[in-house]
Amino acid sequence: MSKAKLLAALENNTDEHISLLQELIRAPSPNPPGDTRAAADILLKFLQKKGIAANIAASIPTAPNIVSEFTGQRSRNTGEARRLILNGHIDVFPAGDESGWTRNPWSGDLDDSGSIYGRGGVDMKAGTAALIIAYTYLFAHRHLLRGNVILSAVSDEETGGRHGSKWLIDNDPDYWRGTCVLNPEPTSLKTIRFGEKGTLRLTFTVRTLGAHGAYLHQTKGAIRTAMPLIQDLISTVESLRPNLPSSLASYLSRTDVRAAIDEACGQGAADIILIPTVNIGTIRGGVKVNMIPTDCVFETDIRLPIGLPSPTVIDKINEVLTRHPHATLAVQEAASNPSNYCAHDHEMVRILAKNAKAVAGVDDEPVATLSLGATDGKFWRYMGVPVYEYGVSPKGMGAPDEKVKVEEFLAVLRTLLLSAWDYLGGEE
Repeated sequence: MSKAKLLAALENNTDEHISLLQELIRAPSPNPPGDTRAAADILLKFLQKKGIAANIAASIPTAPNIVSEFTGQRSRNTGEARRLILNGHIDVFPAGDESGWTRNPWSGDLDDSGSIYGRGGVDMKAGTAALIIAYTYLFAHRHLLRGNVILSAVSDEETGGRHGSKWLIDNDPDYWRGTCVLNPEPTSLKTIRFGEKGTLRLTFTVRTLGAHGAYLHQTKGAIRTAMPLIQDLISTVESLRPNLPSSLASYLSRTDVRAAIDEACGQGAADIILIPTVNIGTIRGGVKVNMIPTDCVFETDIRLPIGLPSPTVIDKINEVLTRHPHATLAVQEAASNPSNYCAHDHEMVRILAKNAKAVAGVDDEPVATLSLGATDGKFWRYMGVPVYEYGVSPKGMGAPDEKVKVEEFLAVLRTLLLSAWDYLGGEE
């Protein structure tokens, strides 16, 4: 079968593909709490309807991971040993206060703008639905392919992966050591992501004397003591600069790469992709407005660029703490991960770029860039497995009135299918 015929077969079932995405959005899977059973059941039934066997691998019952595999039958006559892993997640951000939404956040409605409405449509049920659909077409034509294809639709990406991708890899790293991973996290149709910033999550606790709110001559209190620490922390960490490999630094300084990052993530994103940033995510302290507080606790989310390891940052923060003796520090180890990347000129990048230009409705080939946020791709990159991400626009993800454009969803589906087809030796 040629790629043209494969694409025609895909286009003949567009209504079915749109319906799957709507049904998936209508199965709430917010994390926390992380119960994805209803959403997983929809995907399992879709695979079963296509005659595909799939298993559930889970560390806890409420966080199922769907796993399936097939071997291309052309592999028997070749020395090719490709293992393509298709990875996406089925958990989503919570909807939050639903009064901020104009429709039910789990409606899956197709609105007048040609978008499907609902939490998780962008991040990343559109991508995961596209991945599942692409897998069924690859399976149906496995006699024309070389190598192995392994599907993993996982839970728990939004809270770190300990019951999802990380759990799968920790329990059987050799099985998951593929030759390449495709992941349709939201990237925009004009970018392919080959790496991401790391995270360093920290908890600071400030303790001082307390007193009546009028007795500031006795103590400033914990919150006012924390304020200069926060400013010192931000200025110190954000002044650090990474030690990048020269070839990567040169690539990321290109005008077209910077423009692609800004277009995908918003103006100014290219300016912070290679520097650390500090977000004060939570702060709490005090008991009553007319009491001077004895405790203030705040959490920071530091995003680490490639070339800036967390020990370097921790050393600088410890220097800061010598100037603020009322404060102590705890590292949130489970939520802290190094930055990671793979080759920006890998074969899969070229395959994705070529197919996206042909079938995704973009004028030029997508540009390989880095991600500001973290994904499950890091777990494979830590093992030395290259991971490339291509998905819908990240606009609106995690916000009220999240919705995904149907045409972008279908464009990602076409691009993923044809790219996997090319990587596995399918006919032109």
